[in-house]
Amino acid sequence: MTMGLQQFLMVQLPVILIATSIGGWLFYVQHQFEDTYWQHQNHWKFHAAGLQGSSYYDLPKLLQWLTANIGLHHIHHLNSKIPNYNLQQCFDEIPELQRITRVSLWQSLRCPSLKLWDEDQQRLVGFRGGVKETRALLSPYPAERMGSYEVSTKVNSPAYNGTDLVNPG
Repeated sequence: MTMGLQQFLMVQLPVILIATSIGGWLFYVQHQFEDTYWQHQNHWKFHAAGLQGSSYYDLPKLLQWLTANIGLHHIHHLNSKIPNYNLQQCFDEIPELQRITRVSLWQSLRCPSLKLWDEDQQRLVGFRGGVKETRALLSPYPAERMGSYEVSTKVNSPAYNGTDLVNPG
């Protein structure tokens, strides 16, 4: 018995949609939490961004296993060559990796409400602060504080993986 295209798509499309949604959620909550790391280019630091710019998504053990330890994403930011099955060991053996923001499954439900970066408080906030506070956060960023620099064309190549790609030169 052969399966037609319609039957194939009726099985595959929901699976792909669910898997993509879960993957998007996992990525989102690990970078959009209240005290994440956002800095301007002249203050940006590679290791600080790796450790403070992504959270430890502290999932129940079964979900941690099903997601291939993606909750230990901050370790991946420091060294993407560590295989997922060694991330927990790295976390357990290196105390510095344990001193980062933990986000539980329950706490992660609040992450989508965090939409604005508050420069004064150095944290993500939602729109619930009131009209006055929201207007202040939406005011234009001062042009004199903006800057830019050229980015190497090597950034788009997987053959290059050095920190020199993220340091303005």
